[in-house]
Amino acid sequence: MHVLRQVSWILAGSALLTAGSAEAAEATLNGANTAWILTSTALVLFMTLPGLALFYAGLVQAKNVLSVMMHCFTIACLASLLWLFGVYSLAFDTGNALVGGLGKAMMSGVSWDSLSGDIPESVFFMFQMTFAIITPALIVGAYVERIKFSAVLLFTGLWLIVVYAPVCHWVWGGGWLAEMGIMDFAGGLVVHATAGTAAIVAVKMLGNRAGFPVHLRPPHNPGMTMIGAAMLWVGWFGFNAGSALAADGNAGMAMTVTHISAATASLVWVAIEWLKFGKPSLIGVVTGMVAGLATITPASGFVGPVGGLCIGLAGGVICYYAVNVVKNTFNLDDSLDVFAVHGVGGITGTLLAAVFVSASFGGAGYADGMTMGSQLGVQAIGVAATVAWTAVFSWLILVVTKAICGLRVSDDQITEGLDLAGHGERGYSL
Repeated sequence: MHVLRQVSWILAGSALLTAGSAEAAEATLNGANTAWILTSTALVLFMTLPGLALFYAGLVQAKNVLSVMMHCFTIACLASLLWLFGVYSLAFDTGNALVGGLGKAMMSGVSWDSLSGDIPESVFFMFQMTFAIITPALIVGAYVERIKFSAVLLFTGLWLIVVYAPVCHWVWGGGWLAEMGIMDFAGGLVVHATAGTAAIVAVKMLGNRAGFPVHLRPPHNPGMTMIGAAMLWVGWFGFNAGSALAADGNAGMAMTVTHISAATASLVWVAIEWLKFGKPSLIGVVTGMVAGLATITPASGFVGPVGGLCIGLAGGVICYYAVNVVKNTFNLDDSLDVFAVHGVGGITGTLLAAVFVSASFGGAGYADGMTMGSQLGVQAIGVAATVAWTAVFSWLILVVTKAICGLRVSDDQITEGLDLAGHGERGYSL
């Protein structure tokens, strides 16, 4: 989305947005584009607050509902300040192939009139901040009901600096994957692959919940989860269509394929569940929706309706069976299926983008000199590098966090519930 080469593919080879070009230097403010990205920024923040918070809160036990909301809300505040202090600069300032510099820390050099393309840089700063907020918030779903609140804060802060900022720079900030021509329109790698990989590492470090996988209580409020899921679906239009950074046909098509993929994956998930268990569930249909959204995200600005349909189908099937593999084959208590839905979905969509970008499938077509095979190779390198970097450094950050404040609460606190034990509040009166 932020790699100018990717934008040029969508605009039929136009060089108007090439980094460092004279045209870019002479860009003027576009009011329509600015208004759309302002709207998209609000939509993406809406995904976390309250969307993701409600989605996750409904899935846990009643005695832990406030703790999940507390995690999402506080992460939003912490990520916002870290973004200002330097994470934005590390992601988008001129640096080297691995990470940006600190020239834009505290928004240094960003004035009221500064532009990023044809929108104010302050708007671009805010839009990107909402992505930095939701990514560590997604990881919350892996470690609910057993993690210390202090560990959440320390892990999140270090993770944004060490993992999120470099990967964001590689893909959207002009780093080495951008130079290779990686296609990640709205965060299949930057958001979903990083969050999913970190989630599975955190689960391994933290350990499973007592009674996993047989004797766990079901979600305490599926209706709350559905409300949060609906907010995620609406907000995702800002997430994907906003990543065009313009109010144009590219944004319109990104919105269209996002919706098609979500609807397809929802129906696929619930159909599998219905055939397998005899009853379609509300939790199943909304989980399928999220899988479809995560899977289309990296491809959303590159594919047409056929691609959206096929990617939604793949996301629904692959992510459904990934849940079973993670929990029953590998015995990992990824509590709310962050890796299986977001990690696997984001990786699947990143690879399939190389296929369905083809003009023969109604996609935007390949960049000059690229073929399906060569693009797929670039996508695979991006996946491997992102997963490896995230896994290694998430593990190191968790080791540091454990040494400083510990990771897991006591068994007594788990029994009492994190709402009372950690925050002195109840989600529901007795």
